[in-house]
Amino acid sequence: MLNIVLHEPEIPQNTGNIGRTCVAIGARLHLIEPMGFQVSDKWVRRAGLDYWGKLDVTVYDSYPDFLYQNFEKKGTEPRIYMATTKARHIYSDVTYEDECYVMFGKESAGIPEEILVEHEDTAIRIPMYGDIRSLNLSNSVAVIAYEVMRQRGFTDLNTKGDLHRLKWKKN
Repeated sequence: MLNIVLHEPEIPQNTGNIGRTCVAIGARLHLIEPMGFQVSDKWVRRAGLDYWGKLDVTVYDSYPDFLYQNFEKKGTEPRIYMATTKARHIYSDVTYEDECYVMFGKESAGIPEEILVEHEDTAIRIPMYGDIRSLNLSNSVAVIAYEVMRQRGFTDLNTKGDLHRLKWKKN
């Protein structure tokens, strides 16, 4: 299962959209405090629509709490991909393991460099044109999450599309 981690997210609508994406692909969402909103915020729920109740989400007090709950407590080494504009590796050049974690930083500042320097080999970036600083957080999550799903052959995802009222001409 894919694990999406948001480090100190600030904008409730982004988190709501990301929660909806996680439900659509069967991913877990991990939220690291402090956040710029409460999970019960109406903007989180509105952006997540009626999917929020189906979301597998966990909130952590801090980054060390996240590490403890997911790795140290289980006696496993953390393998976390750090999505950042500062990375040298492109997200599509990575082969993502089962149960991998991909962390994204807060909208205004990204992942703190104190965390990034510990994950140089797993820091990944989305290429952008010119001097564009970054993409919207929810768009960045969608881009990388669907690359992980593509690499897994979209296993367990509905890949067939049907019209609601009419039928496609070709079966």
